[in-house]
Amino acid sequence: MSSLRVAVLLGSVRRDRVGGRAATLVVRELERRGHHVDLVDPLELQLPLLDRMYKEHPKGEAPEPLEMLADIYRKADGFLVVSGEYNHGIPPALKNLLDHFLEEYFWRPSGIVCYSAGGFGGVRAAMQLRMTLAELGMSSVPSILPIPRIGQAIDENGVAIEPIVDRSANRFLDEFLWYANALKDARASGSPY
Repeated sequence: MSSLRVAVLLGSVRRDRVGGRAATLVVRELERRGHHVDLVDPLELQLPLLDRMYKEHPKGEAPEPLEMLADIYRKADGFLVVSGEYNHGIPPALKNLLDHFLEEYFWRPSGIVCYSAGGFGGVRAAMQLRMTLAELGMSSVPSILPIPRIGQAIDENGVAIEPIVDRSANRFLDEFLWYANALKDARASGSPY
Protein backbone atom coordinates (compact mmCIF):
# COMPACT_ATOMS: atom_id res chain seq x y z
CA MET A 1 0.00 0.00 0.00
CA SER A 2 1.45 3.34 -1.04
CA SER A 3 1.74 6.37 1.19
CA LEU A 4 -1.40 8.47 1.05
CA ARG A 5 -2.35 12.01 1.92
CA VAL A 6 -5.39 12.21 4.19
CA ALA A 7 -7.28 15.28 5.32
CA VAL A 8 -8.85 14.83 8.76
CA LEU A 9 -11.73 17.28 9.24
CA LEU A 10 -12.60 18.06 12.84
CA GLY A 11 -16.25 18.99 13.11
CA SER A 12 -16.76 20.98 16.29
CA VAL A 13 -15.86 24.47 17.46
CA ARG A 14 -17.44 24.21 20.91
CA ARG A 15 -15.42 25.41 23.89
CA ASP A 16 -15.51 22.03 25.66
CA ARG A 17 -15.29 19.83 22.56
CA VAL A 18 -13.88 16.34 22.89
CA GLY A 19 -13.75 15.38 19.20
CA GLY A 20 -10.09 16.30 19.17
CA ARG A 21 -9.46 13.11 21.11
CA ALA A 22 -10.82 11.00 18.26
CA ALA A 23 -9.01 13.12 15.66
CA THR A 24 -5.71 12.71 17.51
CA LEU A 25 -6.21 8.96 17.72
CA VAL A 26 -6.76 8.52 13.95
CA VAL A 27 -4.06 11.07 12.98
CA ARG A 28 -1.51 9.23 15.13
CA GLU A 29 -2.44 5.85 13.63
CA LEU A 30 -2.33 7.15 10.05
CA GLU A 31 1.08 8.73 10.64
CA ARG A 32 2.32 5.53 12.31
CA ARG A 33 1.36 3.73 9.10
CA GLY A 34 3.43 6.18 7.04
CA HIS A 35 0.70 8.44 5.65
CA HIS A 36 0.75 12.24 5.50
CA VAL A 37 -2.09 13.85 7.46
CA ASP A 38 -3.51 17.36 7.31
CA LEU A 39 -5.69 18.14 10.32
CA VAL A 40 -8.35 20.70 9.43
CA ASP A 41 -9.77 22.47 12.47
CA PRO A 42 -12.62 24.94 11.86
CA LEU A 43 -11.94 26.58 15.22
CA GLU A 44 -8.48 27.60 14.03
CA LEU A 45 -9.73 28.59 10.57
CA GLN A 46 -12.58 30.79 11.81
CA LEU A 47 -14.43 30.44 8.51
CA PRO A 48 -17.35 32.80 8.04
CA LEU A 49 -20.81 31.38 7.55
CA LEU A 50 -21.07 30.28 3.95
CA ASP A 51 -21.86 33.19 1.67
CA ARG A 52 -19.72 32.19 -1.31
CA MET A 53 -18.23 28.83 -2.13
CA TYR A 54 -14.51 28.75 -2.87
CA LYS A 55 -15.18 28.34 -6.59
CA GLU A 56 -17.37 31.47 -6.62
CA HIS A 57 -14.45 33.74 -5.75
CA PRO A 58 -12.41 35.17 -8.62
CA LYS A 59 -9.25 33.07 -9.12
CA GLY A 60 -6.68 33.96 -6.48
CA GLU A 61 -9.07 36.21 -4.51
CA ALA A 62 -10.61 33.78 -2.05
CA PRO A 63 -9.88 34.42 1.64
CA GLU A 64 -6.57 32.87 2.74
CA PRO A 65 -8.13 30.03 4.79
CA LEU A 66 -10.10 28.91 1.73
CA GLU A 67 -7.02 29.01 -0.52
CA MET A 68 -5.13 26.93 2.05
CA LEU A 69 -7.97 24.40 2.31
CA ALA A 70 -8.33 24.17 -1.47
CA ASP A 71 -4.63 23.27 -1.70
CA ILE A 72 -4.95 20.62 1.04
CA TYR A 73 -8.12 19.16 -0.48
CA ARG A 74 -6.72 18.95 -4.03
CA LYS A 75 -3.74 16.95 -2.72
CA ALA A 76 -5.85 14.67 -0.50
CA ASP A 77 -6.39 11.03 -1.41
CA GLY A 78 -9.23 10.78 1.09
CA PHE A 79 -11.04 12.56 3.89
CA LEU A 80 -11.73 11.40 7.43
CA VAL A 81 -14.54 13.40 8.99
CA VAL A 82 -14.71 13.50 12.79
CA SER A 83 -18.21 14.44 13.89
CA GLY A 84 -20.05 14.71 17.14
CA GLU A 85 -23.80 14.42 17.33
CA TYR A 86 -25.75 17.60 18.02
CA ASN A 87 -29.48 17.06 18.49
CA HIS A 88 -29.32 13.90 16.35
CA GLY A 89 -27.48 15.78 13.58
CA ILE A 90 -24.07 17.01 12.53
CA PRO A 91 -22.46 20.08 14.08
CA PRO A 92 -23.19 23.32 12.21
CA ALA A 93 -19.47 24.17 12.03
CA LEU A 94 -18.84 20.91 10.17
CA LYS A 95 -21.60 21.55 7.64
CA ASN A 96 -20.22 25.05 7.11
CA LEU A 97 -16.69 23.69 6.65
CA LEU A 98 -17.84 21.09 4.13
CA ASP A 99 -20.08 23.37 2.08
CA HIS A 100 -17.34 25.83 1.11
CA PHE A 101 -16.02 23.31 -1.45
CA LEU A 102 -17.26 20.85 -4.05
CA GLU A 103 -15.01 19.77 -6.95
CA GLU A 104 -12.03 19.45 -4.61
CA TYR A 105 -13.74 16.44 -3.02
CA PHE A 106 -14.61 14.55 -6.20
CA TRP A 107 -13.53 10.91 -6.64
CA ARG A 108 -12.04 10.65 -3.16
CA PRO A 109 -13.44 8.46 -0.39
CA SER A 110 -14.48 9.69 2.99
CA GLY A 111 -14.58 7.88 6.28
CA ILE A 112 -16.81 8.85 9.19
CA VAL A 113 -15.50 8.90 12.75
CA CYS A 114 -18.40 9.79 15.00
CA TYR A 115 -18.71 10.14 18.74
CA SER A 116 -21.04 11.11 21.54
CA ALA A 117 -21.12 11.40 25.30
CA GLY A 118 -23.85 8.75 25.32
CA GLY A 119 -24.10 5.16 24.23
CA PHE A 120 -24.92 5.58 20.53
CA GLY A 121 -21.53 6.96 19.49
CA GLY A 122 -22.90 9.61 17.16
CA VAL A 123 -24.38 7.17 14.65
CA ARG A 124 -27.48 9.28 14.03
CA ALA A 125 -25.27 12.16 12.91
CA ALA A 126 -23.21 9.75 10.83
CA MET A 127 -26.25 8.72 8.78
CA GLN A 128 -26.99 12.35 7.91
CA LEU A 129 -23.32 13.00 7.22
CA ARG A 130 -23.17 10.03 4.84
CA MET A 131 -25.82 11.68 2.64
CA THR A 132 -24.00 15.02 2.64
CA LEU A 133 -20.63 13.48 1.81
CA ALA A 134 -22.10 11.55 -1.12
CA GLU A 135 -23.69 14.71 -2.49
CA LEU A 136 -20.31 16.45 -2.27
CA GLY A 137 -18.69 13.71 -4.35
CA MET A 138 -16.77 11.89 -1.64
CA SER A 139 -18.98 8.97 -0.74
CA SER A 140 -18.20 7.39 2.59
CA VAL A 141 -16.78 3.90 2.90
CA PRO A 142 -19.27 1.29 4.16
CA SER A 143 -17.96 1.12 7.74
CA ILE A 144 -17.98 3.94 10.27
CA LEU A 145 -16.02 4.34 13.48
CA PRO A 146 -18.52 5.17 16.23
CA ILE A 147 -17.10 6.04 19.65
CA PRO A 148 -19.69 5.95 22.42
CA ARG A 149 -18.97 7.64 25.75
CA ILE A 150 -15.92 9.31 24.25
CA GLY A 151 -14.88 10.87 27.56
CA GLN A 152 -14.36 7.40 29.02
CA ALA A 153 -13.17 5.72 25.79
CA ILE A 154 -10.30 8.04 24.79
CA ASP A 155 -8.14 10.17 27.07
CA GLU A 156 -7.19 13.84 26.61
CA ASN A 157 -4.09 12.82 24.63
CA GLY A 158 -6.03 10.79 22.09
CA VAL A 159 -5.05 7.43 23.56
CA ALA A 160 -7.71 4.74 23.71
CA ILE A 161 -8.64 3.74 27.24
CA GLU A 162 -10.91 0.93 26.07
CA PRO A 163 -9.09 -1.69 23.92
CA ILE A 164 -12.06 -2.05 21.58
CA VAL A 165 -11.49 1.52 20.34
CA ASP A 166 -8.03 0.65 18.97
CA ARG A 167 -9.29 -2.61 17.42
CA SER A 168 -12.25 -0.87 15.80
CA ALA A 169 -10.11 2.04 14.60
CA ASN A 170 -7.60 -0.27 12.97
CA ARG A 171 -10.26 -2.26 11.09
CA PHE A 172 -11.96 0.97 10.01
CA LEU A 173 -8.69 2.53 8.82
CA ASP A 174 -7.75 -0.65 6.92
CA GLU A 175 -10.99 -0.33 4.96
CA PHE A 176 -10.71 3.42 4.43
CA LEU A 177 -7.12 3.17 3.21
CA TRP A 178 -8.03 0.35 0.81
CA TYR A 179 -10.66 2.60 -0.79
CA ALA A 180 -8.29 5.59 -0.82
CA ASN A 181 -5.62 3.55 -2.62
CA ALA A 182 -8.11 2.12 -5.10
CA LEU A 183 -9.53 5.53 -5.96
CA LYS A 184 -6.07 7.09 -6.15
CA ASP A 185 -5.18 4.53 -8.80
CA ALA A 186 -8.48 5.11 -10.60
CA ARG A 187 -8.00 8.92 -10.60
CA ALA A 188 -4.58 8.44 -12.17
CA SER A 189 -6.38 6.85 -15.15
CA GLY A 190 -8.88 9.70 -15.42
CA SER A 191 -12.39 10.30 -14.14
CA PRO A 192 -15.84 9.78 -15.68
CA TYR A 193 -16.06 13.50 -16.53
